Amino acid sequence: MPTVAVLGASRDRSKYGNKSVRAHARAGWEVFPINPQASEIAGFRAFRSLREVPVRSLDRVTVYLPPEIGIMLLDDIVASQPREVWLNPGSESEELLSVAEKLALPVICACSIVDVGLSPAMFS
Repeated sequence: MPTVAVLGASRDRSKYGNKSVRAHARAGWEVFPINPQASEIAGFRAFRSLREVPVRSLDRVTVYLPPEIGIMLLDDIVASQPREVWLNPGSESEELLSVAEKLALPVICACSIVDVGLSPAMFS
């Protein structure tokens, strides 16, 4: 089962960070929602930070945060040894992409929900 951490996971079912948790789970991924203010999201235990996730390396980190917050988490993302990092629409910036490139992160700028074969519109 592939693993994914959702940075910016939300308790609000209308937010893409919540839709991503549900979409990845439906597609057969082991999901680790990351939200420092939540203990549970969409039925999954939520983690305060990426460093708390109980796996050595992740297959995917998918980001649903503003770029100014995402850039502050790049060291944590590097430490999680992800196979790929998805910057979903609105989470990228030229500065974030530049730093991520210097850190040799395998960045993909696209919607990770669509990548698992689902549409965000399916999740209300």
